[in-house]
Amino acid sequence: MAYEPINTITSTVIPFPVDNVDTDQIIPARFLKATSRDADFGKKLFADWRYTPGGEPKPEFALNKFAGNSSILLAGENFGCGSSREHAAWALYDYGFRVVLASSFADIFKTNAMNNGILVIPLPADIYQDLLNEIQQNPNTQVKVDLPGKHISFRNGLVQHGFDINPFRSQCLQEGLDLLDFLVARKDQIIKFEQNYLSF
Repeated sequence: MAYEPINTITSTVIPFPVDNVDTDQIIPARFLKATSRDADFGKKLFADWRYTPGGEPKPEFALNKFAGNSSILLAGENFGCGSSREHAAWALYDYGFRVVLASSFADIFKTNAMNNGILVIPLPADIYQDLLNEIQQNPNTQVKVDLPGKHISFRNGLVQHGFDINPFRSQCLQEGLDLLDFLVARKDQIIKFEQNYLSF
């Protein structure tokens, strides 16, 4: 397994309702010299917004204000726009996020996130605003994300929202596999196919 499998996650949520957050804000370019996912990218997530120039945490920033064990981030519109850097997904994953909810996502970021063990779910405006209000009123609000069932729920299940996901992406996330792992796990099937194909 490359990643922690995602099936059903129940967690508090860190609200970050900022639109057009680009990948340079998610993980600033000066940290891109590292090319391995184990380079403590979680500590550098949103670094320019999260810390003062002296490296002290800004108490008003969402990740500091709502610090805890939340595995769900609620972002704004067009989250992950800008460059195609995969490090943005690495930083979110390393911090501990397994699900990102948002009004919408940049396409390349969405693909990178799914490839790196993060489930991304766009929310319609009414569900988004309802959830944001709920979290702001009660930071201990629990959100349940059911990947096999393809729905999220909150307010003790009174609010539910179904979402669509590509079956292949869903399978990889549920099994904790990246694209290479998926192929390696089917090595015998691939060899058998090649042998049959070459025998014609």
